[in-house]
Amino acid sequence: MDEGLVIRDARPSDAVGIAKVHVATWQSTYPGLVPDAYLVNLSEAAAAMRWHNAVQAHGPGQGALVVVDGAGSVVGFATYGGRRIPVEGYEGEFYALYLLDEAQGQGLGRRLMATMAERLQEGGKRAAVVWCLRDNPARWFYERLGGVRVAERPIRFAGAELVEIAYGWRDLAPLARLSTGPEMR
Repeated sequence: MDEGLVIRDARPSDAVGIAKVHVATWQSTYPGLVPDAYLVNLSEAAAAMRWHNAVQAHGPGQGALVVVDGAGSVVGFATYGGRRIPVEGYEGEFYALYLLDEAQGQGLGRRLMATMAERLQEGGKRAAVVWCLRDNPARWFYERLGGVRVAERPIRFAGAELVEIAYGWRDLAPLARLSTGPEMR
């Protein structure tokens, strides 16, 4: 991993940076998967307000992480917590993981997943799922990390009929062990 990149807990002051990553990654990842009108109308300002509140909601087994570069700019983020959509046998959930294009390919996604798995375990959760669009080509990332397809559901999003799939880890310990590199700060 690049020496200048650090994974740490998100703070309310990171909200603007998280919002920039959120909008940029959605606009680069989801064209053709979600309606273009939705992507064009994403607002960093609105997202920053939502993220400011969201990063304050944390505790054992739930929270948000950021990846910051040497200049202190957010280049990625991840969120996790208790399962929102019932999938039998899975009590935790990886809610989101996004990295700017230039931050990909450095092992940061793997480290974020591993750190979230550690945190979920610390909160008493042994198993977790992640939901993603079935047609998202990045979903193979979860399979490479040992996730197994465990559920599928139709959703209506921004006026479109889509399908989400869930990848699950029945035991978070092997995923948590994938974290390597410098200690979190």
